[in-house]
Formats: sequence, structure tokens, C-alpha cells
Amino acid sequence: MPRKVSHSRVYSVIKAAECFPFGASINDILSIPMMRGTPKRTLQRDLDRLIHEGLLKVQGKGRATLYVIPFEEENESSTILRDEPTTYKVDPPWLTAEGRRIRYLVQRPLTERTPVGYKSDFLDAYQPNRTWYLPATTREELARIGYVGSEELPPGTYLRQVLQRLLIDLSWNSSRLEGNTYSLLETERLLQLGEAAEGHKSEETQMILNHKAALEMLSEDAAGIGFNSHTICNLHALLADNLIRDPSACGRVRSRPVGITGTVFHPLAVPQLVEEKFEQILWVASEIENPYEQAFFVMVQLPYLQPFEDINKRVSRLAANIPLIRHNLCPLSFTGVEQKDYIGGLLGVYELNCIEYLRDVFVWACKSSANQYIGVKEALGAPDPFRLKYRNDISRFVGKIVREKMGRRKTEDWIAGEVERSLPKSDRRRFQELISIEMDGLHSGNIARHRLRLSEFEAWKNSWE
Repeated sequence: MPRKVSHSRVYSVIKAAECFPFGASINDILSIPMMRGTPKRTLQRDLDRLIHEGLLKVQGKGRATLYVIPFEEENESSTILRDEPTTYKVDPPWLTAEGRRIRYLVQRPLTERTPVGYKSDFLDAYQPNRTWYLPATTREELARIGYVGSEELPPGTYLRQVLQRLLIDLSWNSSRLEGNTYSLLETERLLQLGEAAEGHKSEETQMILNHKAALEMLSEDAAGIGFNSHTICNLHALLADNLIRDPSACGRVRSRPVGITGTVFHPLAVPQLVEEKFEQILWVASEIENPYEQAFFVMVQLPYLQPFEDINKRVSRLAANIPLIRHNLCPLSFTGVEQKDYIGGLLGVYELNCIEYLRDVFVWACKSSANQYIGVKEALGAPDPFRLKYRNDISRFVGKIVREKMGRRKTEDWIAGEVERSLPKSDRRRFQELISIEMDGLHSGNIARHRLRLSEFEAWKNSWE
């Protein structure tokens, strides 16, 4: 059996061969700058190994021999990738040829992967709206499948329509990617009934509840959230609540070095540089115009920097939803994403600065989520534009009526005076009707929409009846 090749040489040989889509001779490969100085005999042994691993194919014989990158098969689901000499894995059908190659490289034993540190050039080279992580065809496809017909409505409109379902799906899937063992049903009972599942660590329960709190924050301030330190740091504070040793580190850019297990990557250690790069990431992200490019950019760059002491991946997954929420696109719940693929994609970023494997995961996640939430949208129907326009005012009125324990007669008189002072004449009657409907339909199961506590509701309801 051909001997093993170091992962850095494997990558160099493959990238050199990619320069010749119709096949490369040994001399062609040696002509590429990254390969110059490589002994021909060493290269020949490397090529033999890559052919054995299925990462290269050979065409012709003798001096006419060419080495070709094996691009997508007609039936990708039957593609087999060799990970160890005696271990075979079946690639998922959505994984591209480049994704497969990166997967191979990051699955090598740690002893065969070259230790690397944070490279500023990886971020510095990105120019918003000129550099693209997602090809144009991919951006167009994602825009098409994520479209829900609500682009003219206020930011967050679509999210609020599917929020109850998304709270469960995203909290469960994102926690599952961290190794959380809660089932989907247990997550649903926790978030809807407040019942913690038996047989699980308290940290797992806290993790799911923190996801719910973070997503509610994004929903409540959909028009004000963005790629700025206030939003991202508060997102971290909610996700990290009661889960990290130092409470003061919640929502604060780290001031000490961190390490990541299972990789040869060493994150940036100098606190001043960490903060500088964090601000640079947020500035670049805020300048990107395409919402899907924005989402994927932060999924790449935030974990690569590791700006917080912990909980960085979770922050990046929730932050990836910010542009989708603001543009009323289908949210990203990470439904169907395997932990090994998500982590493998990140390892490609960490160790190789290669985004293709993680990009495959991201695109698959977007498609899977869209299929799920388009169905939810169709079941819910279109939102009432008048209710959307006065959503905050309705909650403000309902909240005041309940907290001041107003009865029906007092409520009618108070509303009449309020709407005359604050609403256009054409909207007053309809607004009063909506408040009346809201008050008659108010019960303990829906008071959260108006940020009411159960004790406030219980103290008021006798006054209304």
C-alpha cells in the first residue's frame, strides 16, 4: 500500500492539479509555484497515494500520463470516501467534489495535520460586495427558495409568523450540534410547558432555554438588530447565561487565550488584536449587501476568530439568522445538519482557510430549512397588514389595560380618548375593534405576546368579567 502523505502536501498537490481541468502531467504540476522545488520522485509517490485514495484519477500511459481531479459523479450518494485505510464513509449527496477533498484532509489523524495559527490575511483579503464566499448561482438559488413574499413588510414579520415553531427547531438543532442529548419532543415540552426532561444534565436544559431567549431577542428587535457589537455581544450574553464560569465574561470580548479540542488550529491570543479583528468582522459583515453572503460570512469568520471565551459557534449560528430575519427570508434552523459535517466544515476553515466544506453544509441547511418553513407559512396564511402596522401599539394598549386592572366600561372610555389623540381618524374604529378582540381572546396561554406575567393576568381577569 502506498505510504501516507502529509495533509499539507496533499492539499498542495490537489490544488496544483486543479489548475489543469483536462489533466496535468507531472511537469505541469511541478510548474505551479507552490510545487516548485518538490523532487519528482516525491511527487510521484504522492500522486500514487492520491490515486489510491480516489482523490485523483489517471489517464493515459507512459509519457502521456495525465492526472485528473475526479469531479462530481452522476450518483453522488454512492460515492465512497476513504478516511482511514480500513474505514469507509458514504458521502452525503449534497457534498461537492471540493467539499469531499476538504473532508478527507480534516479527517486525517491529528499527528498528520500541520499545526497552524490565526491568519489575519484570511479576513483582510475579503472585500465586501467584491469578494464572494457564495457563487452568484448559489446566491440566486437561495434567494429563490428563501423567498416568502413578505419583503415589503417590516423586518421580522415572517419570523414572528413562524416563531413558535422556530423556537423549538432552532433551539434543538443548534443545541444538538453542541452535543446536547435532549430529544425534539423533550425540547418542545421544555419550551412550551417549562418541563425539564429527566436524565439530562442541567447544562443541557440551560443551553436550550438560552437559545430561546436569544431568538426572542432577535424577534423583538428585528428592526434594530445588526452586525454591531451591541447585538452580537448581547446575543452571546444570552447564549452563555449560567453556562460559563465567569459571569462577567458573558457578552464581553475575551481577554485571554483559548484553545479548541480536536484540531491543530490555535486561535489568536493577543487581546487587543482579538478585539480589533472582532470589530473588523462586524464592519465587513455590515457592508455586505446580499443577506445569504452576510449569513455565511459570519458563520465562517466568527468561529475562526473565537472572539469570546466560549459559545462562539452558537453565536455564529444565531447571528447567521440576522440578515434573514431583517429581509423576511426563511430562517435557518439547521434542520438535518449532521454534527460531524458541521464540525468538519469548521475544521476546514480553521486549519486550511478553506470554506467549501462548510459552504456545502450551509447551502444544504438553507434548503432544508426553507422546505420546512415554507410549509408553515402556507398553513398560517398571509398576515393582516393593519395588525402589523399597529402591532406594538396593540401590545402597549393591552398591557396597560391589564396592569391597571381596567374593566370593560373603563377600557372603552380610555381607548376612545387615546386613539383620538394618537391615531389617524381613518384607523381609529378598526383599532378599537382589534383591541376589543384581543381583550376578549386574552388567556393564560397567549399573554406572552404582550409581555404580561401570569400574576398580572390573574389579577386583572376578574375585573374584566
